[in-house]
Amino acid sequence: MTNYNGAKNCDTKLYARYFREMLNRGVFLAPSQFEAAFVSASHTPADIDRTISSAQEVLKFIAAQPPA
Repeated sequence: MTNYNGAKNCDTKLYARYFREMLNRGVFLAPSQFEAAFVSASHTPADIDRTISSAQEVLKFIAAQPPA
């Protein structure tokens, strides 16, 4: 997304599903898909690996589910 029209066409309900599933796995993301996310010096390699694994799991889960 690079502009307002792109933002208007984003699937906010799909992001909400992704956000909730990540939260259920202990990964705290910005509640809005339009906010930035950053890795900080306090994130360990294990934290990053767990986040990536959780994201892969969530994306597979959502892809296998019919739209809400």
